[in-house]
Amino acid sequence: MDVIVFILKVYFVFTIIVMIVYSIRHFLFAYKRMFGRQRLYYTDIVTTDLPRVTVMVPMHNEEQVLSYALDALLECRYDRDKIEIIPINDHSTDATAKMLDEYHARYPFIRPLHRTGDEQRGKPSGLNDALKLATGDVIIVFDADYRPAKDMIMQLALAFQDPEAGAVMGRVIPYNANANLLTRLLNLERSGGYQADQQARYNLRTVPQYGGTVGGFRKDLLQDGFDTAVLAEDTDLTYRLYARGYKVIYANSAECYEEVPEDWRVRARQVRRWSRGHNRVMFKRTLSTIFNRRMTLRERFDGVLLLGVYAVPAVLAVGMLDTLLLFFLGEMELLSIWIVLVFIGAYNSFGNFAPFYEIAAALMMDGGKQDVKLMPLISFNFYFYTWNITLGFFDNLADIITRRQARWDKTVRFAGRSQGKTDSPAADAAVGAKDASGEGNGAIPSETTPVSSTGAGYAQGGKA
Repeated sequence: MDVIVFILKVYFVFTIIVMIVYSIRHFLFAYKRMFGRQRLYYTDIVTTDLPRVTVMVPMHNEEQVLSYALDALLECRYDRDKIEIIPINDHSTDATAKMLDEYHARYPFIRPLHRTGDEQRGKPSGLNDALKLATGDVIIVFDADYRPAKDMIMQLALAFQDPEAGAVMGRVIPYNANANLLTRLLNLERSGGYQADQQARYNLRTVPQYGGTVGGFRKDLLQDGFDTAVLAEDTDLTYRLYARGYKVIYANSAECYEEVPEDWRVRARQVRRWSRGHNRVMFKRTLSTIFNRRMTLRERFDGVLLLGVYAVPAVLAVGMLDTLLLFFLGEMELLSIWIVLVFIGAYNSFGNFAPFYEIAAALMMDGGKQDVKLMPLISFNFYFYTWNITLGFFDNLADIITRRQARWDKTVRFAGRSQGKTDSPAADAAVGAKDASGEGNGAIPSETTPVSSTGAGYAQGGKA
């Protein structure tokens, strides 16, 4: 029994150390973003030597949203002779295929890829098939519910003038932020995750993350394709690039507008999938990151912490059980256990899952005065995310133990259900960026205005 008590106490200390480390990390990021020297993106570069670009848009039953994405891409300013668009129709059973063929008939450089056979489904597999057809030197990926600004492709392509740039990541802003309470909270997470967290990591030269959408990468660096056993192909690509000596560039001014989930159950499934995929990469890449001599010591340290963000909820959930066991074994007083549980909850509300520091800093920079009133509700997210992310962590463990193939779980779309539509994607984005008071959150779509993880609550802001 003494051995069990000793192990429980060691784990309790380990949990406290984990919380302190991540708390310092998020505070440092928020401070650096607000008061530190800002590292600028390549927006001032003027060149006619832009790379040929292939834009890929993975789709599965996307008839509700695909026209918004493709119309927005058609409005993007980029040399038509240097761009092709490959929408990836991944076994859709609705009108997706028909709609894509209609776009192809009008715009030949839109070249749909229809996946209808027995091949493996999912985003990584679809991207692998599209890579075989792509003629671009740079691959830019958008999810079907995303609506890029007119200068988006141009801004992302500029990053590859830097020979060290292996990938680039833009900023994501919800266009349906005013739909309900959930979307408002997700808007806070997105603001903190991009405006503060990603930019701070870029400032500090650590590991900004390629998020799988609203970003691009060099095609020649992915000749062997994505690992189809990994749901978080974006996280895996980030570490593959750093392992080869390349960097991920963050473009805070390259803004794209997305639809965030409007239903708690949909959000729960989404976060659980993110956790499952991200933790798979954690087990796969942690040791190689620690010993990667092509990464600086700072990059390796932050890289390991980034890999661990979706494991932290499981660590803390077990830490709570650990505390209860110590109490029932007579090793902790009742008052002490409540102090510990309250501390863990408060820490995760204002330190890790939806970092108070970073969200507060981002709202100040974005001008989201009304959204500040929602910040006390972040504490609920701790329990919501702890449950669902921990389930994803154990899903991944089961995948590894049983060697089963993880299946892609598409996020349900809500376009048209909660907001009126217009004929302009930019106008729709502007409607969604307004808060309930009618005041903008500082992220109103604009062609020129620069606007807007990471804690586990919004760690992978670009995932869909």
